[in-house]
Amino acid sequence: MHDKDTSHSTLAFIGGGNMASAIIGGLIHQGTPASRIIVIEPFQETRQRIEHQFNIKTYASAGPALEEAGLVVWAVKPQVFKDAALSTGMFCKDALHLSVAAGIRSDSIAQWLNSERIVRAMPNTPALVGLGQTGLFARPSVTAEDKGWIERIVATTGQYLWVNDETLLDAVTAVSGSGPAYVFFFIEAMVKAGVHMGLTEAQAHQLAVGTFVGAAELARSANESPTILRERVTSKGGTTYAAISTMQAAGMAEQFQAALLAAQQRAAEMGDAFGG
Repeated sequence: MHDKDTSHSTLAFIGGGNMASAIIGGLIHQGTPASRIIVIEPFQETRQRIEHQFNIKTYASAGPALEEAGLVVWAVKPQVFKDAALSTGMFCKDALHLSVAAGIRSDSIAQWLNSERIVRAMPNTPALVGLGQTGLFARPSVTAEDKGWIERIVATTGQYLWVNDETLLDAVTAVSGSGPAYVFFFIEAMVKAGVHMGLTEAQAHQLAVGTFVGAAELARSANESPTILRERVTSKGGTTYAAISTMQAAGMAEQFQAALLAAQQRAAEMGDAFGG
């Protein structure tokens, strides 16, 4: 259900990097007119790419054009968020704000923008191909209507879920925000192993990537848990058993879990470091 604000308001993006581009692309693909979207981006090369790709207006710095924005998406690097907010917030006091900056807590954003209508999001890069996972947290002043608007925006990039405790976004960051890199890490290792065994790099790459895609789809569509799915293809004394036993003997599951905890801790540290 769209009201007059959400169906006609300008959507403004502060920052025009990959995540902004993923959301903009999703919006335009699903019918949002390019004329309703603007981007504030200081780097000329990025502005030119966005203008060419999406045929939308871009600006090098904040100005009166932002006053028409009903929703402002903050897609800036955490370390520059404060400066961007302090120089931009005066132009969009009445807007709904959506932050996709890792680690920056909504308390800090509210203080910098002098606004309580803030939703924090933790997306991931598969949003670029419409298969993203996004965790969302809304401050108490965000209405159900506001949340519905955010959901329609984020749904253009994939799936989303709401958490009611903001600290859980650090866990979302560790599991899905940083998660694609873990998958790429394992694909790298599988390709190297395949090449070592005599496959070409192209062959090993096809097999490794295709296996991740297929196994992920099985896990998504199956009623059974990943544990059951793993056990089903692990015959005692067989080849899979040899591989899984080697990983278990090396403590890989525990090491992998420790890696995710390190990511969670770093997300919390970023909130402390850049939220002052």
